[in-house]
Amino acid sequence: MAAVAANTFSPLGRALVQQSRLVQADANAIQAEASKAGVTFIEQLITSKKMTTKDVALFAANTFGVPLLDLASVEPDLLPTTLIDTKLVASKRVIPLMKRGNRLFLAMSDPTNEQLLSELKFATGSTVEPVVVEEDKLAVLIKRFGESSAKALDQMIGDDTALDSIDLGAGDEAQADAASGATPEEIDDAPVVKYVQKVLIDAINGGASDIHFEPYEKFYRIRYRTDGILADVAQPPLAIKEKIASRIKVISKLDISEKRIPQDGRMKLKLSATRAIDFRVSTLPTLFGEKICMRILDPSSATLGIEALGYEDEQKAALLHAISRPYGMVLVTGPTGSGKTVSLYTCLNILNKPGINISTAEDPAEINLPGINQVNVNDKAGLTFAAALKSFLRQDPDIIMVGEIRDLDTGEIAIKAAQTGHMVLSTLHTNDAPSTLTRLMNMGVAPFNIATSVILITAQRLARRLCSCKRPIEIPKEVLLRAGYREDELDGTWQPYGHVGCDICKNTGYKGRVGIYEVMPITEEMQRIIMKNGTSIDIADQAKKEGVYDLRRSGLRKVRAGLTSLEEVEAVTNE
Repeated sequence: MAAVAANTFSPLGRALVQQSRLVQADANAIQAEASKAGVTFIEQLITSKKMTTKDVALFAANTFGVPLLDLASVEPDLLPTTLIDTKLVASKRVIPLMKRGNRLFLAMSDPTNEQLLSELKFATGSTVEPVVVEEDKLAVLIKRFGESSAKALDQMIGDDTALDSIDLGAGDEAQADAASGATPEEIDDAPVVKYVQKVLIDAINGGASDIHFEPYEKFYRIRYRTDGILADVAQPPLAIKEKIASRIKVISKLDISEKRIPQDGRMKLKLSATRAIDFRVSTLPTLFGEKICMRILDPSSATLGIEALGYEDEQKAALLHAISRPYGMVLVTGPTGSGKTVSLYTCLNILNKPGINISTAEDPAEINLPGINQVNVNDKAGLTFAAALKSFLRQDPDIIMVGEIRDLDTGEIAIKAAQTGHMVLSTLHTNDAPSTLTRLMNMGVAPFNIATSVILITAQRLARRLCSCKRPIEIPKEVLLRAGYREDELDGTWQPYGHVGCDICKNTGYKGRVGIYEVMPITEEMQRIIMKNGTSIDIADQAKKEGVYDLRRSGLRKVRAGLTSLEEVEAVTNE
């Protein structure tokens, strides 16, 4: 038994016995007590009073040639607290002293624990250099280190008692904890829990659409995307990046132990008995940790009504006429973040009536609408858009919404559904409405199938809306003509506005966004062009003849109405 105990000693313990500073029997007893109490050999050695902390530190430094430091000479407030996670400080009994290049100098009482040094090297990504310190002074500093980290977080959180009424996870948090494989220690970190909640609440209150948690080598930052623009909002301590990532992964039901591959999940923030906000969560392994992006999905955005989206009167009439038809395909196009989902769900909300069967296939379902059968596609499990569509056709649907037409198989099934008595809504990633038709042809969809199924295409962008602090500005006539205005439109009956900046808009000059749309019904003449394999230019020319406003022209109308600025329209549209 004694021999086994001796073998568990660190090299420091064995050296003490070999140099007759400690007898074997005492060493065995100290090791047994240390194992029983769950402390280190050195901690138990000091407790037994066989040696003083100063003697142990001097012996370790002289025997193993490691630098010796008196922690009494160190100013605790100047220590680099962000270089190492506070949990490592407490559990491994080390304190970061400084970092030079890739070398991290750590204060510890036992510099011979190779297993510990390897763990710290892996955890920090740095070459670890031990510095010997006295155990009692180390213990005092570790306690202070933990208190200062918690205090720093509490100061960032502030006295926000409103957080106590927030339900993060909407009642499923315990299930999320179990599903993620998180340990109680990883879950029970109150300052971090409150801090994450505050970040989410501030994002919602500030009207943000996305939250980015980004780790870098020397700092960690949080950014909000508000009105399409990313801006820094906080730089929490680098040491808590793993805690923040773990917390978000726990409540999003992601695998907390998997940090090598991207993961996607969802979470819910219940603000009150009547309002809950969903978040779509995506993690991405980067050089310095996991970057997390959270898309804020507010179900109330789908119930705002079509009037709030910014369609012109004739555009709204054309869209409502198209979706009210018994069958056909309506396509919404635009880049990521252009509001396609809100437009589609607004249409679905209009169509969602007791006598209608609606099914959607999405990746993932972003907004939950009662009365609609929503399906999340899962490529790994074989539930692709095409597979979901085939299943829908056996479910007696009236209206089908496909999150995105990505390939020929999905496109052909969607078109078949549109030709056999179903209304199909979907999206494509194209620059404008005319190029959508040629995109389908390039996928391999036959022109006659496109001509006989697609009944309307709408392309869209989101431009920032001018705040109420806007001011009238003078723009030279030649600039307006270059932007796309006709000579007869510059008749002096309207006034362009520019951005100013105030407390309401946080000095940006813009508050909220307004949609810019190109709504193109597919007429008989366009069908002929498609059947003849016409190009997007041919279709665009025909659309212009029929009075369809392209994105730039629609944006210029918003400038005339004083809703946005000319520079904003030029930034989001091509001419």
